[in-house]
Amino acid sequence: MNEAKSVKLQTKKLISGMQQLNMVADNAALIMTYLQLLQKWNKTYNLTAIDQMDQMITHHALDALAVVEYFKGQRVIDVGTGGGIPGFLIAIMCPEKHVVLLDAVGKKARFMRQVKRELQLNNTEIVHSRVENYFPDEKFDVVTSRAFSDLSQFLGLTAHLGHQNCQYLAMKGPREEQLDSQLAFQQTACWNIEVPFLSVARKLYQFESIVKSEQLT
Repeated sequence: MNEAKSVKLQTKKLISGMQQLNMVADNAALIMTYLQLLQKWNKTYNLTAIDQMDQMITHHALDALAVVEYFKGQRVIDVGTGGGIPGFLIAIMCPEKHVVLLDAVGKKARFMRQVKRELQLNNTEIVHSRVENYFPDEKFDVVTSRAFSDLSQFLGLTAHLGHQNCQYLAMKGPREEQLDSQLAFQQTACWNIEVPFLSVARKLYQFESIVKSEQLT
């Protein structure tokens, strides 16, 4: 199968998955362009362990698209984003949101800047920094990560990024995780996420800070 036919076939799979998620598939071509860039750069920069387009669609694109509906705020930060997942998918599907993609690895930041330029994703901001060293001028409505670390470490490292009513969303696999009782957070939801064409279970945890406003002043 030549490359053009392969891309057409994989695009059909992406569109089918988006339709199963009740999404309009107008942005499928843009998402495919992103995945092609990720695959191309991955050959040199080793951005992801997944290098086959068929798996990139399921394990990266559809995996991220399956949780987009849960992101309620306008200012979103994706911590330890790697090659830009879920950050770029959120930015593509929700152009009204401002999405910051943060990663400590220089080659990943360079790749993401290239994606931002080529896809003209002006609602994104690429930040090359360790999360504990990043202090934004304006705090976020949503702080998220995808398999960045365990839940307690994720919340401990990102607590300074969100305002009091911030939504902390952690994308995780099927294994149950317990939260460190010392953290000033409470779990407010845990959704079982069904990803089209993917048999492995996914969970999306939601947390909120229990620090009172008077403690923040």
